[in-house]
Amino acid sequence: MQVKKIVGKKLKEIRLKQDMTIQILAEKSQVSSNMISRIERGLTIPSVEILMRLATVFDKSINYFVEDVSTSHEVVHTRPGERDKTVYDDEYNMHTESFTSGLRDPQFMSFYCTVQKGGSSGQQNMYHPGDELIYLLEGKLRMTIVDEVYNLEAGDSLCFKSHLPHRWDNVGDSDAKVIWTLSPFTII
Repeated sequence: MQVKKIVGKKLKEIRLKQDMTIQILAEKSQVSSNMISRIERGLTIPSVEILMRLATVFDKSINYFVEDVSTSHEVVHTRPGERDKTVYDDEYNMHTESFTSGLRDPQFMSFYCTVQKGGSSGQQNMYHPGDELIYLLEGKLRMTIVDEVYNLEAGDSLCFKSHLPHRWDNVGDSDAKVIWTLSPFTII
Protein backbone atom coordinates (compact mmCIF):
# COMPACT_ATOMS: atom_id res chain seq x y z
CA MET A 1 0.00 0.00 0.00
CA GLN A 2 1.30 3.48 -0.86
CA VAL A 3 2.43 5.68 2.04
CA LYS A 4 -0.09 8.41 1.23
CA LYS A 5 -2.92 5.85 1.28
CA ILE A 6 -1.73 4.50 4.66
CA VAL A 7 -1.48 8.01 6.16
CA GLY A 8 -4.93 8.95 4.84
CA LYS A 9 -6.55 5.75 6.05
CA LYS A 10 -5.00 6.00 9.53
CA LEU A 11 -5.89 9.69 9.90
CA LYS A 12 -9.52 9.17 8.91
CA GLU A 13 -9.77 6.07 11.10
CA ILE A 14 -8.49 7.77 14.28
CA ARG A 15 -10.50 10.95 13.60
CA LEU A 16 -13.77 9.00 13.23
CA LYS A 17 -12.93 6.77 16.19
CA GLN A 18 -12.74 9.91 18.33
CA ASP A 19 -15.98 11.22 16.81
CA MET A 20 -14.20 14.30 15.47
CA THR A 21 -15.18 16.27 12.38
CA ILE A 22 -12.57 17.50 9.90
CA GLN A 23 -13.37 21.07 10.98
CA ILE A 24 -12.70 20.32 14.68
CA LEU A 25 -9.44 18.57 13.76
CA ALA A 26 -8.48 21.57 11.63
CA GLU A 27 -9.04 23.93 14.58
CA LYS A 28 -7.15 21.74 17.06
CA SER A 29 -4.20 21.06 14.75
CA GLN A 30 -4.02 24.43 12.96
CA VAL A 31 -4.05 22.49 9.66
CA SER A 32 -6.57 23.57 7.02
CA SER A 33 -9.67 21.41 6.58
CA ASN A 34 -8.88 21.25 2.85
CA MET A 35 -5.41 19.79 3.58
CA ILE A 36 -6.89 17.26 6.04
CA SER A 37 -9.45 16.19 3.44
CA ARG A 38 -6.73 15.79 0.78
CA ILE A 39 -4.61 13.70 3.19
CA GLU A 40 -7.55 11.46 4.13
CA ARG A 41 -8.38 10.83 0.47
CA GLY A 42 -4.78 9.79 -0.21
CA LEU A 43 -4.16 12.71 -2.57
CA THR A 44 -1.12 14.14 -0.78
CA ILE A 45 1.56 13.26 1.76
CA PRO A 46 1.71 15.84 4.55
CA SER A 47 4.95 17.57 5.52
CA VAL A 48 6.67 16.58 8.77
CA GLU A 49 5.34 19.74 10.42
CA ILE A 50 1.71 19.02 9.44
CA LEU A 51 2.03 15.38 10.45
CA MET A 52 3.42 16.44 13.84
CA ARG A 53 0.51 18.83 14.37
CA LEU A 54 -2.00 16.09 13.56
CA ALA A 55 -0.16 13.52 15.69
CA THR A 56 -0.16 15.87 18.69
CA VAL A 57 -3.96 16.16 18.60
CA PHE A 58 -4.25 12.37 18.94
CA ASP A 59 -1.31 11.95 21.35
CA LYS A 60 0.52 9.78 18.79
CA SER A 61 3.96 9.79 17.21
CA ILE A 62 4.31 10.62 13.52
CA ASN A 63 5.15 7.00 12.76
CA TYR A 64 1.67 5.97 13.88
CA PHE A 65 0.39 7.49 10.64
CA VAL A 66 2.94 5.97 8.31
CA GLU A 67 3.21 2.45 9.66
CA ASP A 68 1.10 -0.40 8.41
CA VAL A 69 0.03 -2.17 11.63
CA SER A 70 0.08 -5.59 9.97
CA THR A 71 3.77 -5.10 9.18
CA SER A 72 4.95 -3.25 12.32
CA HIS A 73 7.02 -4.96 14.99
CA GLU A 74 8.37 -4.50 18.49
CA VAL A 75 11.94 -5.14 17.30
CA VAL A 76 13.38 -3.95 13.98
CA HIS A 77 16.81 -4.87 12.58
CA THR A 78 17.90 -3.41 9.24
CA ARG A 79 21.07 -3.51 7.19
CA PRO A 80 22.46 -0.82 4.89
CA GLY A 81 20.51 -0.69 1.66
CA GLU A 82 17.47 -2.37 3.24
CA ARG A 83 16.10 0.63 5.13
CA ASP A 84 12.87 2.25 4.02
CA LYS A 85 13.24 5.44 2.05
CA THR A 86 11.00 7.77 3.97
CA VAL A 87 8.24 10.18 3.10
CA TYR A 88 10.58 12.99 4.15
CA ASP A 89 12.77 12.98 1.00
CA ASP A 90 11.87 16.31 -0.55
CA GLU A 91 13.05 19.55 -2.08
CA TYR A 92 15.96 19.78 0.39
CA ASN A 93 18.31 17.68 -1.79
CA MET A 94 18.36 15.10 0.98
CA HIS A 95 18.16 11.30 0.77
CA THR A 96 16.64 9.87 3.96
CA GLU A 97 16.46 6.29 5.26
CA SER A 98 14.51 5.45 8.40
CA PHE A 99 16.04 3.50 11.29
CA THR A 100 12.64 3.30 13.04
CA SER A 101 10.38 2.35 10.12
CA GLY A 102 8.48 -0.81 10.99
CA LEU A 103 8.69 -0.23 14.76
CA ARG A 104 5.23 -0.19 16.30
CA ASP A 105 4.33 3.40 17.33
CA PRO A 106 7.80 4.60 18.42
CA GLN A 107 8.11 7.72 20.56
CA PHE A 108 11.01 8.96 18.45
CA MET A 109 12.13 8.85 14.82
CA SER A 110 15.68 8.39 13.63
CA PHE A 111 17.07 8.69 10.11
CA TYR A 112 20.28 8.21 8.20
CA CYS A 113 20.39 11.25 5.93
CA THR A 114 22.61 12.11 3.01
CA VAL A 115 22.41 15.84 2.42
CA GLN A 116 23.71 16.59 -1.06
CA LYS A 117 26.39 19.22 -1.57
CA GLY A 118 24.62 22.59 -1.50
CA GLY A 119 21.47 21.08 0.07
CA SER A 120 19.49 23.39 2.31
CA SER A 121 16.27 23.57 4.27
CA GLY A 122 15.66 26.90 2.53
CA GLN A 123 15.49 30.47 3.73
CA GLN A 124 12.42 29.90 5.92
CA ASN A 125 12.94 28.68 9.46
CA MET A 126 11.12 25.56 10.55
CA TYR A 127 9.82 24.83 14.02
CA HIS A 128 7.71 22.09 15.51
CA PRO A 129 7.11 20.40 18.86
CA GLY A 130 9.73 18.02 20.25
CA ASP A 131 13.47 17.62 20.46
CA GLU A 132 16.12 17.01 17.80
CA LEU A 133 19.54 15.40 17.89
CA ILE A 134 21.91 15.70 14.95
CA TYR A 135 25.11 13.65 14.77
CA LEU A 136 27.32 14.47 11.79
CA LEU A 137 29.20 11.44 10.46
CA GLU A 138 30.83 13.11 7.41
CA GLY A 139 30.91 16.54 5.80
CA LYS A 140 29.99 19.98 7.08
CA LEU A 141 26.59 21.28 8.09
CA ARG A 142 25.67 24.78 9.21
CA MET A 143 22.74 24.84 11.63
CA THR A 144 21.08 28.12 12.49
CA ILE A 145 18.92 28.02 15.62
CA VAL A 146 17.13 31.30 16.39
CA ASP A 147 20.03 33.65 15.50
CA GLU A 148 22.92 31.43 16.60
CA VAL A 149 25.01 29.63 13.97
CA TYR A 150 26.60 26.24 14.64
CA ASN A 151 29.16 24.93 12.14
CA LEU A 152 29.16 21.16 12.51
CA GLU A 153 31.99 18.91 11.36
CA ALA A 154 32.35 15.13 11.39
CA GLY A 155 31.89 13.81 14.93
CA ASP A 156 29.96 16.87 16.14
CA SER A 157 26.48 16.59 17.61
CA LEU A 158 23.83 19.18 18.26
CA CYS A 159 20.72 18.74 20.39
CA PHE A 160 17.95 21.34 20.65
CA LYS A 161 14.30 22.01 21.31
CA SER A 162 12.56 21.86 17.94
CA HIS A 163 10.14 24.69 18.78
CA LEU A 164 13.07 27.07 18.33
CA PRO A 165 13.17 28.45 14.77
CA HIS A 166 15.88 26.53 12.91
CA ARG A 167 17.31 25.81 9.48
CA TRP A 168 20.31 24.02 7.98
CA ASP A 169 22.69 24.16 5.00
CA ASN A 170 25.34 21.77 3.69
CA VAL A 171 28.33 24.11 3.49
CA GLY A 172 30.91 21.42 2.70
CA ASP A 173 32.55 20.37 -0.56
CA SER A 174 30.76 17.01 -0.55
CA ASP A 175 27.62 15.25 0.67
CA ALA A 176 27.00 15.36 4.42
CA LYS A 177 26.12 12.09 6.20
CA VAL A 178 23.92 12.67 9.24
CA ILE A 179 22.09 10.67 11.87
CA TRP A 180 18.99 12.77 12.62
CA THR A 181 16.76 11.88 15.54
CA LEU A 182 13.45 13.55 16.37
CA SER A 183 11.41 13.03 19.49
CA PRO A 184 7.86 14.15 18.71
CA PHE A 185 5.99 16.09 21.33
CA THR A 186 3.24 14.16 23.04
CA ILE A 187 0.52 15.55 25.28
CA ILE A 188 0.89 14.44 28.88
